Amino acid sequence: MKGEKRRCWNQDTVVALVLGIVLFFGGLIPIFAVSDIGLPTSPSQVGVQAEPGYIYSFPSDHGSHDIYGLEWWYFTGHLFSDAGRRFGYELTFFRKALDLPHVQEKTSRWAMTQLYFAHFALTDVELKTFHIAEKLSRAGLGKAGADTGRLDVWIDQWAVRSASPDHQVFELRAAARGFGLDLQLNLEKAPVIHGQEGVSRKGADSGQASHYYSLTRLATKGQVTVGDKAMKVSGQSWMDHEFGSGELGDDQVGWDWFSLQFDSQMELMVYLLRKQDGTYDAASSGTLIFPDGRSQHLQLKDVGIEVQKYWISPNSQARYPSQWVLKVPSAQLSLQIHPVLDNQELRTTKSTNVTYWEGAVDVNGQHRGRSVQGRGYVELTGYAGQLKMDRN
Repeated sequence: MKGEKRRCWNQDTVVALVLGIVLFFGGLIPIFAVSDIGLPTSPSQVGVQAEPGYIYSFPSDHGSHDIYGLEWWYFTGHLFSDAGRRFGYELTFFRKALDLPHVQEKTSRWAMTQLYFAHFALTDVELKTFHIAEKLSRAGLGKAGADTGRLDVWIDQWAVRSASPDHQVFELRAAARGFGLDLQLNLEKAPVIHGQEGVSRKGADSGQASHYYSLTRLATKGQVTVGDKAMKVSGQSWMDHEFGSGELGDDQVGWDWFSLQFDSQMELMVYLLRKQDGTYDAASSGTLIFPDGRSQHLQLKDVGIEVQKYWISPNSQARYPSQWVLKVPSAQLSLQIHPVLDNQELRTTKSTNVTYWEGAVDVNGQHRGRSVQGRGYVELTGYAGQLKMDRN
């Protein structure tokens, strides 16, 4: 019995240790390279690469793409109770494929061929509090999984699923100690594909790319729970979905990612890959989405950004940008971006063991001479330590 318990403990430890740093597609996935226990030391060893020419097909592309090593479904949003209490939320599910010979040879339901993990955060603007929770699990015995051909991803009771025959309505559910949400999301704009030729570049090498699209405007209603208080809420959400098998470049330390929704029904996504010398990688890019659903690809040269303020975390001591001016001169767009709360830092010691800032922001500025307001989310990685694979 003692020996059996030890083997079970080791297997669960493998699940935890296999999570370390992988790459950026618009959300964060850390995957530890643990060569001494026979796990892959590079994500490029598992799965096919994202290549130009990929043809998207919806709703099937909402589902899992198991031939790729990495995949995630990433939801953020801004919600308001009937009494006007405001919340921001993030719920992200990640899938990591394991292609291990000694696992493939086994037929046990406990064999580790896929790992799933998730991050859940709720920003309570009124109370100035930030709640976080996380999960990780193997795909087996119904504990976690993701369907192919349709949106259905889950870990235990945390889940996001298609909830209508036409795949225009989604259900999103998560609950942790002291907070939770149960939401219905209705698609208001068609999927927006980022990048060019079906790929979103993350570096100069052929493997540094993903297939990346967003649902930029999802009318949202449902319930948020804080403590013992359940509140009806409504608002807007954003979904990113990415899949590929690449990794960050040797000289890339992290990224700054922006997703912004404006009251004019326009949206903007920008990601800026930061290099060791403090400059932005040329692969950085973005997409401007117009009210009618048309989109415009943006290169690094099309975007200007200025950090106006910094915030130092009392927990990690990381120094994060905390206020920005973002400009797209070709669109006559100039924006001021402000976090709704300084401390929206996640420390994911129970899953990915990476510290990063992910938070709700307010936006105001000018577009073609007219005032614009909006809300969004910003993700900042690599400020509490370089996001790199352990190659030793």
